Amino acid sequence: MNAAQRLFLEHGVGPVTIEQITSSAAVAKGTFYLYFSSKDDLLGALRKRFAEQLLARIRSAIAKRSQAHWKERLSAWAKAIIAGYLDSMRLHDILFYASRPLSREGLIDNIIIDDLCHLLETGVAAGAWSIDDPRFTAVFLFSGVHGVVEEACAKHKKVNRVRLARRLERLCFRAVGLPIMR
Repeated sequence: MNAAQRLFLEHGVGPVTIEQITSSAAVAKGTFYLYFSSKDDLLGALRKRFAEQLLARIRSAIAKRSQAHWKERLSAWAKAIIAGYLDSMRLHDILFYASRPLSREGLIDNIIIDDLCHLLETGVAAGAWSIDDPRFTAVFLFSGVHGVVEEACAKHKKVNRVRLARRLERLCFRAVGLPIMR
């Protein structure tokens, strides 16, 4: 997987062959087929790994906040997801845009949304905020992250990470009905 990722980053997904991947990884072609049925299958595994690593980064940021400080936990989510996407944007784009598009379900059925939904549900249960539909709100916020990062990158050569994270944080607060500090 590491060899494939490196080759995809260097050459793009399309031109890279399974032969190049196995040569770069110093494994036999048969070994590749023990783990993956095709290059698309490998891309699926890389997408899964990408999401798991991003989720680990988000959870680590949230874990540094007190369980009782819900606003700080939501703020940590916003800052960590922005940093995670910006730090790995090229890989993200290769895995999720440069290859075969995901199904509609693949766009909204993922572990990042599931985890945010859980954060929102536990915040509701704790009385930290009041939202009608935590899943709907999680999908909205997750999709919004993609939009704001895409827009910021399209408009600016150098993205102001702090400003972008702060703007997303305020949007998250509004979405759950929390007051916004200036």
